Amino acid sequence: MQNIYPIHIVIADDHELFRDGFKVMASKFPQVKLIGEAANGLELLALVAQTNPEVVLTDIKMPVMDGIEATKRMAVEYPGIHVIALSMFDEENLIIDMLEAGARGYLLKNAGKEDIIEAIKAVNQDRTYYCKQTSAKLLELIATSKFNPNKKLQKPEFNEREISIIQLICNQKSNKEMADILNLSIRTVEGYREKIQEKMQVQNTAGIVVYAIKNNIYKIK
Repeated sequence: MQNIYPIHIVIADDHELFRDGFKVMASKFPQVKLIGEAANGLELLALVAQTNPEVVLTDIKMPVMDGIEATKRMAVEYPGIHVIALSMFDEENLIIDMLEAGARGYLLKNAGKEDIIEAIKAVNQDRTYYCKQTSAKLLELIATSKFNPNKKLQKPEFNEREISIIQLICNQKSNKEMADILNLSIRTVEGYREKIQEKMQVQNTAGIVVYAIKNNIYKIK
């Protein structure tokens, strides 16, 4: 599936200053178009009904209705819309609740603009997206949660080399370290990594780790 640009997005956050900053950032990227903003989950549901966006970015903690309840309702009423949770550093359990409610990924609020655009493009392609600053603790929580974005997909097969690379990635080895261990070129390792991400339908290392733990390719020590 290829993205059709611009990707229409809406944002929900009870802090107007954050929404204003996001609006300025989004205006600099032709791949996305911000078509609405809301200050709480109830406003978000009304906005989604009016605008029918492809992607929703929503804060978790909001007055009137929080992001978790709004995401649950969107998952039922608008299953084609892809939700990204916006979170603070200390909200691991709430991030899990958002993913189990139907979000396809999450971003920390201080994420860089390139990460934000990458996340929007990823979830719009039905991929999962975990913020690059994801802690090891949160990865483990996600991997052992009920969240399973791949349950409707045919389970891919991985050859021995791919499994070796997946396990090395989970052990936090760099591309160079993996190349040395496996006696491969760095470019070959990069090729394997891209193929693995494509099979898993994930966007980065965090996604590989979660998938590997959830599917028993890697065991938590």
